[in-house]
Amino acid sequence: MEDTAYYSEGWALYSETLPKEIGLYKDPYSDFGRLSGELWRACRLVVDTGVHHYRWTREEGIDYYMNNTANPEGDCIGMVERHIVWPGQAVSYKIGMLKVQELRAYAEQELGNKFSLQEFHDVVLKNGSVTMDVLEEIVVSWVDSK
Repeated sequence: MEDTAYYSEGWALYSETLPKEIGLYKDPYSDFGRLSGELWRACRLVVDTGVHHYRWTREEGIDYYMNNTANPEGDCIGMVERHIVWPGQAVSYKIGMLKVQELRAYAEQELGNKFSLQEFHDVVLKNGSVTMDVLEEIVVSWVDSK
């Protein structure tokens, strides 16, 4: 069952890619925080899947975070406990981000030089938190109208 968490959290992850895209990180050091966040989220996907599909223990999840991120143990424990009580949440965030990226690529391809990133963002945001099916309809309508 789809809900609007895909939208809101997907938008959040998508928007985190924009500073890199527009060149705000001038060197690897200035990009370190973003990269660290990406690593954390990649580990979230692994541990969420590990706990719920592969039946990892709480300790196996904590160990995975501790061995693969720079985050303190308390963060790792808290995230594993979050995975335990909220299956698929980490995966839904990433699915939402990928859908926004897919819709953007569609709009860019269809509109060519008529594509405006600012307009695309306005279209995605103007209706608030919607399901991804509704968002796709909104973007397709916008593309068709142009």
